[in-house]
Amino acid sequence: MNKSGLIATLAAYVIWGLLPIYWKLLASVSSEEILAHRIVWSFIFLMLLLYVQKALPKFAGALKNPFTRRLFFLNGLIISMNWFIYIWAVNHNFIVEASLGYYINPIVSIIFGVFFFREKLSRIEWLAIVLATIGVLILTIGYGKFPWISLALAFSFGFYGVVKKQRPLESTVSLTIETLAPLPIAILFLGYMGISGQETFTSSGFVTIGLVLTGVITAVPLLLFGFGAQRIPFTVVGFLQFVAPTLSLAIGVLLYDEPFTRTHLIAFTFIWSAALVFTLNGLLIRKKQLRKVA
Repeated sequence: MNKSGLIATLAAYVIWGLLPIYWKLLASVSSEEILAHRIVWSFIFLMLLLYVQKALPKFAGALKNPFTRRLFFLNGLIISMNWFIYIWAVNHNFIVEASLGYYINPIVSIIFGVFFFREKLSRIEWLAIVLATIGVLILTIGYGKFPWISLALAFSFGFYGVVKKQRPLESTVSLTIETLAPLPIAILFLGYMGISGQETFTSSGFVTIGLVLTGVITAVPLLLFGFGAQRIPFTVVGFLQFVAPTLSLAIGVLLYDEPFTRTHLIAFTFIWSAALVFTLNGLLIRKKQLRKVA
């Protein structure tokens, strides 16, 4: 296995898993303002990367294609919604529920594969879906409320993947187009915040630096993932994707004292079982493919 690919992919998931700590440090800033700054600074950082990589012509070429432009503009709005929900959830003490969303996400991807790409499911994959569904139902009934944060994160990221699959592009180019889509809205919002005296960007040096660096912490793990995922088996990527929500869950419970009740434990056990079934099934498929090649 490619060692650099493994390290890069693992690093991406570790950064994503530790993000709740970063958003908590910016808790004095509203979720809307954090999102707007994240969009603006991500776009600036990515444009600099494109310049360094001499990939600006690729970016311009992709923008000239109407289908590509519409597709990735749509994805920009989808991922912006995903970012907002996650930031809001973290800063309103719903890290545990947010982490659940990224445990469910692989199962949502399987379901979308059936509906959008007419992929067929094995019995094992159906078992994973049933286990995950039971976990969500237990949370809904036992916890007393519908886990909308978890499902909104899982489904928005699932749709993001579906749209992305329609037109593969280099990760830097595609992400730059995606951040360009909501950029005008973000700039107008920040302008309004500044004129009305509500902005917190200049409230302290720490907040200013923290908001500027949202561009870096957005782009770096995506670039690491784009580099690593191309160099290691997809089944390994599937296994590593559970690193991020596991870290987030631990941070929510151990660092920020979010509740983790018996209902949570039972529900998460079903979700974890679904994730395990999903991963083992992927490893089994990979093993069969290798035997055929040999």
